[in-house]
Amino acid sequence: MKVRPMSKSRLASRYPKLLALSAAAMLAGCSMIPKYERPAAPVAAEWPATTNWVAGSAQATAVAAPAAAAAPAAADIEWQAFFSDPKLRLLIDAALRNNRDLRIAVLNIEQARAQYQIRRADQFPTINAGITGSRQPNPNGNGSISSAYTGGLIMTSYELDFFGRVSALKESALAQYLATEEGRKTTQISLIAAVANTYLSLLADEELLAITQQTLVTREESFKLSKLRFDNGVASELDFRQAESLTEAARASLAQQVRQRALDQNALTLLLGQPLTGDLAVALPAGKGLADAPMMVDVPAGLPSDLLTRRPDIRQAEQQLLSANADIGAARAAFFPRISLTASAGSASSHLSGLFKSGSYGWTMAPQLILPIFDAGRNRAGLDSANAGRDIAVAQYEKAIQTAFREVSDALAARATLGEQLRAQQAQANAEATRFKLADLRYQNGVASYLDQLDAQRSLFAARQAAVQTRLAQLQSQVTLYKTLGGGWKEPPEEALSLKADTRISR
Repeated sequence: MKVRPMSKSRLASRYPKLLALSAAAMLAGCSMIPKYERPAAPVAAEWPATTNWVAGSAQATAVAAPAAAAAPAAADIEWQAFFSDPKLRLLIDAALRNNRDLRIAVLNIEQARAQYQIRRADQFPTINAGITGSRQPNPNGNGSISSAYTGGLIMTSYELDFFGRVSALKESALAQYLATEEGRKTTQISLIAAVANTYLSLLADEELLAITQQTLVTREESFKLSKLRFDNGVASELDFRQAESLTEAARASLAQQVRQRALDQNALTLLLGQPLTGDLAVALPAGKGLADAPMMVDVPAGLPSDLLTRRPDIRQAEQQLLSANADIGAARAAFFPRISLTASAGSASSHLSGLFKSGSYGWTMAPQLILPIFDAGRNRAGLDSANAGRDIAVAQYEKAIQTAFREVSDALAARATLGEQLRAQQAQANAEATRFKLADLRYQNGVASYLDQLDAQRSLFAARQAAVQTRLAQLQSQVTLYKTLGGGWKEPPEEALSLKADTRISR
């Protein structure tokens, strides 16, 4: 386009008009994003009833999951209040500072925020300072060369968003940014629960290790006595070999427990993101058992509908659905004309030395309108892809709800039944301990066979192990219920205000 020189006063008088036209064009823009309606939750309105066997009763009574009363919801209970063990708090705090998965989640937020800012910047003109020059032969054929030099402010390909394409892309990027923030909360909740469950596993390892060591001592004493009786012809070789077998089995169990404790310590090291040294080594359970684990806060289940606002993973899936919904608006806008504007204002001269002299001001404006006529179905395919992406996001959102419903239902079923199971197994372990004492006494007095004593010894060991495992499952189910109800994350007030501010700006 030919450069038209303009005086400084005339150029200044045109700037307000140009700005007014640009503002009017931006305000005239419309949105083609479909109206969002939250899909109906594909789950029941109440938690399923849990079959709870009441002690002393031969009938199963259906007991609904306990409903929330005046107790705060799990999502409103900070993890420092839920876990009262100071050693466990120290380990969780270290994990929140050093865990690499959580660090990646935080960096994903920063990346998504930058992508959102890029899309938001597309709504505004990009103005640069530049100097251009061109030299070409004159068309008159006399061999002379014409030159043109310009310098000043340049605005290139600014799209006037009449049909909301740029705005829809910005809305999609904003939803993705908010989704990554919810993903970070989900990662933190899972990390806290994983550290707590691993810590409880270490307590169970210590207790099982103590039981195995006690059993090994008992069996070694029994083996020595059996060998003495066998050497003196009082006991048969069968009794002697049975005692030897049980002793070696106890040694194998001891090696297994030592290995399991080492594996759980390695898992905890990975979760913490640093070696277990210093204060962290002191925080490890040594010589303690599950009986030493402090009680955790009992959390109410609430209603399934509460999960839609309490679980970050569900909120993340909904933000991804909003992003996919905005992509449809951008795909729809691609069918309509796209208007872009390129302009420059500054100095123009045919000689480089006179570029910035007085009276050399000039401006150019080059609007461009592109109307799709034939694109071999590209825009239609883009819209179909966006619609399919929205349908996929709906299915993922519904699956997130169903998964959350199943996880909470499982945790409630565990809470309703593990207490009674633990009581019964502890009673069984006590009965087996008494049985072993009586069987050993009868064997020592020649009333019962050695086989009766060995059977009682095996049963006692298995019963004590089962009681510890059930106690571990009960404690871990409390952690799991707290996690599945959205506990472990409480949004700080200042962060909530910042998030709302970002949302307001995007609108």
